[in-house]
Amino acid sequence: MKTTNQIIIVDLEATCWENDRIPIGQKVDIIEMGICKLDLISNTISQKQSIYVIPERSEINRFCTNLTGITPQLIKEKGIYFEEACEKIRDEYNPELLTWAGYGNFDREQIIEQSDWLGIENPFSGQYLNVMYEFKNHFRLHKSMGLKRALDYLKMDFEGHHHSGADDAYNTAKILNKILE
Repeated sequence: MKTTNQIIIVDLEATCWENDRIPIGQKVDIIEMGICKLDLISNTISQKQSIYVIPERSEINRFCTNLTGITPQLIKEKGIYFEEACEKIRDEYNPELLTWAGYGNFDREQIIEQSDWLGIENPFSGQYLNVMYEFKNHFRLHKSMGLKRALDYLKMDFEGHHHSGADDAYNTAKILNKILE
């Protein structure tokens, strides 16, 4: 595997329900893939974007829209299928050559699960960095903390809207950059 000075940061938004009560016949589906690239030499974050994904096994409800800001209308206008989103990421980020990271394990597990369900190859490499875990270890904390609390701990402002995939990916990149300084 090639080593590189760049890491891809991913943050997903997915269909969700109040109190995690998933209706019978529905499954958690990715509805946004927020992504950016962290350059470890220049300490810059680039290629930040949201890729909206059409849910294939569930519907976006009011609770989910209130949390993420993602509406069925937005998906209708800008959404692409998960397989197309993976192809777009392959074309724009060369993810198979880079380590990728997320805040916690949900993003990694959901991408693997949805790729397996569709019978497609996970677009990312096997090199995954759990930034929540790295943050906890780096600062020798007794327990993990969420993205916003980690930024507060670092005396950094959250930029953008929480539960926007692209903004959460960007803020995760800021935390990772700080840890790796």
